[in-house]
Amino acid sequence: MKTSRLAALAAAVLATGVSAPCALLAQSTNPSIPVGTLSAYPVVVQPGTKPVLTWGINYPSVVQDYVKVVEPSGGGNDTYIEAKTKLYAKVRVLGAGVTVSSGNSFTFVPTEAQLAYNGSSYSRIFYGTNNNVNPSTIVWSRATSSNYVSSGQKLRFGGRYYYNNAWGPYFNSQSGTKNVRILVNGQTPPTTYPLYNAPTLESFLKPYLDATGKVRIGPMDCIVFMELTHTDSQINDQGYDLQDMVLLVTFEKP
Repeated sequence: MKTSRLAALAAAVLATGVSAPCALLAQSTNPSIPVGTLSAYPVVVQPGTKPVLTWGINYPSVVQDYVKVVEPSGGGNDTYIEAKTKLYAKVRVLGAGVTVSSGNSFTFVPTEAQLAYNGSSYSRIFYGTNNNVNPSTIVWSRATSSNYVSSGQKLRFGGRYYYNNAWGPYFNSQSGTKNVRILVNGQTPPTTYPLYNAPTLESFLKPYLDATGKVRIGPMDCIVFMELTHTDSQINDQGYDLQDMVLLVTFEKP
């Protein structure tokens, strides 16, 4: 089904593709830095005396301190984010869509993202092509004093595309495959080739990878990659590029 764009132009086969929304989320691409205080007493120092310096450093939070990310190992059967404490959570779509190619043109195919919260059934949080994606739009949240993610509660994800009056394969966190992957800042997308310089790299994902191909998001973010046109048995195929649906999950401490 999916191949690189260059191959798709020649073969006119199904391939993943998205446009390039330019809006970047400042909180996701600019990790916080340590901050601190420094004070001296007395403020006015007499000759021959030394002030007492008091200082402190507050290091930035990292998401692993507040959530557990469970990834499939071996065959795997579940992939999820589990809160370790009370948190606010917001989900955004960074890129979505599968395209069908014909000649030198591509047409976006509607793609669906789903979320299951705290053991509930999967429900739709997005449906559309990449033309409908706005990375600043929150598509799911629990971020108020009466509506938050509690300790021990899990977020799971799923997705599929719709083409030629039929749904494509459906994958979710509990499919027993590696089609849904969750990464944090500094990790490398688990493709068998360097994704950051691959010909299949989509423009919308470039701002969220650094020059070495590692994920570049905020310290309290998780990024969800979904592969919807290939199974993980095809993991060595360049079409297995985990770009068919990409979500950003941002956590905040209440």
